[in-house]
Amino acid sequence: MAVLLRNPKISIKSFSSCISRNFSGTTLNSEIDLKVPSFLSKNSLLRRQETKEGNVQWVFLGCPGVGKGTYASRLSIFLGVPHIATGDLVREELNSSGPLASQLKEIVNQGKLVSDEIIISLLSKRLEAGEAKGESGFILDGFPRTISQAEILEGVTDIDLVVNLKLQKEALLAKCLGRRICIECGRNYNVACIDIKGENGNPGIYMDPLPAPPQCVPKLIQRADDTEEVVKERLRIYDEMSQPVEEFYRSRGKLLEFDLPGGIPESWPKLLEALNLDHEDKCSAVA
Repeated sequence: MAVLLRNPKISIKSFSSCISRNFSGTTLNSEIDLKVPSFLSKNSLLRRQETKEGNVQWVFLGCPGVGKGTYASRLSIFLGVPHIATGDLVREELNSSGPLASQLKEIVNQGKLVSDEIIISLLSKRLEAGEAKGESGFILDGFPRTISQAEILEGVTDIDLVVNLKLQKEALLAKCLGRRICIECGRNYNVACIDIKGENGNPGIYMDPLPAPPQCVPKLIQRADDTEEVVKERLRIYDEMSQPVEEFYRSRGKLLEFDLPGGIPESWPKLLEALNLDHEDKCSAVA
């Protein structure tokens, strides 16, 4: 299996010093733990210079609802590295009784983006837990989303590749409004059948619904923040904030822009091709 191997350059800056540099003057909740995973410290980073085939360090960018989680999850299985989604970390905290739960609930219900401080706190806690389990490499989904986050990440490790997933706005809105979650198994499904005709030089796009199995149908719910008003506001904010981050990685030659041509059956093999991954192995990540 061919993979894009990471650049051997290793930064010796610590995660904590980068946080101090970027968030001087800000105040975090005293109960928020900002522990630095030891594998992101100077000594352990130097030990990771020899990268194994499955030890990729990738980032997935894209508007909310574009499918970052779907494709990042499949690639994590394909490459044998953990998929770390900051959106999942936020939802886990929302469902907990932790110190951030009420603050996050207000932010999410208003369609606003969660602050850098909170995201970094949740991510560092997740990385620490992963290190304890022996995880190596990662695919980040939803981080970084700001220049300050990108600078922090670059200060502690060398990202190999940044995949920017793109989808027509009309299709994206319909996809977000069609999302459903099973309250029992936690899996995501989609009730929208998207059929957009090509016009004005834009290609048409067709995406089948992603139906839930019979046992999940009566347990499907729509996320509270998946209303048209909130989704449009979320996309507007993302558009404003994403361009500097995209340019940050484009200027470093690490940005791969990928326009989704349709649903999973059409997009998955083309994404593997764009990533220079062997097609004969794709079935291992499709199941």
